[in-house]
Amino acid sequence: MPENQIDVRDLPPQQRHPEIHDAFEALEPGEALTLVNDHDPKPLFYEFQAEVESFDADAYTVDRVADDEFIATLPKK
Repeated sequence: MPENQIDVRDLPPQQRHPEIHDAFEALEPGEALTLVNDHDPKPLFYEFQAEVESFDADAYTVDRVADDEFIATLPKK
């Protein structure tokens, strides 16, 4: 697994967003967090867009790899 990648599929739902926020905060500006999730992380995107000033929403991407696997890239300004 790449250094800036987090797979939250095995975490309980209530632990996912705090883990993702912590991993994102640890990034340097210009880096990106790759997130592996079991559903489209659209609610997380909106949360980051509204609450995380260093989140680059314009460069955000998400790809559906399988029915239960989504890969999102959360870039940091």
